[in-house]
Amino acid sequence: MKDFKKYYLLPATPEEVYIALTNPITLEIWTGEPAEMSTEPGSEFSLWEGSIVGKNLEFEENKKLVQQWYFEGEPEESIVTIKLHPHKQGCSMEVKQTNIPDEAYDELVEGWNDAYAGALLNFFEEQ
Repeated sequence: MKDFKKYYLLPATPEEVYIALTNPITLEIWTGEPAEMSTEPGSEFSLWEGSIVGKNLEFEENKKLVQQWYFEGEPEESIVTIKLHPHKQGCSMEVKQTNIPDEAYDELVEGWNDAYAGALLNFFEEQ
């Protein structure tokens, strides 16, 4: 099991990034796929038409969201914490994920860089 941590700079306010991460309509716009999401702790979510599924654990409006991502057959919980920090260029999005199965690690890091942060960056640059 491995952990991942990285900061991504986005040309948007923390408020705008928070909405993009938690509003199902906005999520569908920047991911280009159906999404299920709510800011209710304990609710389940689904992104990229079910490619990523899990449970919402905690929300701090415009500042933080904590999720559990499901990996089939893994005993330990993989926890994703996204913190949003104001930055002179907009928003610094701090991503931390724990207990990533070794065989999924490279693909997951690529997913964070390209599909997740990359798509968010494109979305805000087009605004």
